[in-house]
Amino acid sequence: MISFNLKCSRGHRFEGWFSSSDDYQHQCDKGLVTCPICDDSVISKALMTPNVAAKSNAKAEQAQALTPVPAPATASVPALTPKPAPTPMQHMPTPEQQEAMAEAYRVVRSFQSKVEAECDYVGDKFAEEARKIHYGEVEPRGIYGQSSPDDATALEEEGISIASIPWLPPEN
Repeated sequence: MISFNLKCSRGHRFEGWFSSSDDYQHQCDKGLVTCPICDDSVISKALMTPNVAAKSNAKAEQAQALTPVPAPATASVPALTPKPAPTPMQHMPTPEQQEAMAEAYRVVRSFQSKVEAECDYVGDKFAEEARKIHYGEVEPRGIYGQSSPDDATALEEEGISIASIPWLPPEN
């Protein structure tokens, strides 16, 4: 397994584990790697510090680790440099943020269920079907599906109201 420090296009940082570098790239290309904070699928590797183990110094490090360290002469001598204050992990959401995200997912999931129950799925024929409804070629009904950004712009320019909504994958 290999661990990568990752970041989304919105600046959130998180860690991901993959079986190989190729596995990471394959999953990213398929859109399977998403930000756990905002669900963004535009992910890149963040700068990381390598963990390098060299055989030449392994025995010296082991011997040094086993060498007893003498106790300080006096316990009252203050350190010359103060320890830096611990910094919060910026990439980890707080419990409040996690609850807010969970609530947002519940709202989106509820809305998604309502759309699925009350509208017809037209897939990538969304723009075509929206035009037919708008121009009275077919009976008006609620539809949902996908369209390209260019098709969405063209629909709006024709005066056809559409809305882009987040769509969550099915729950397991």
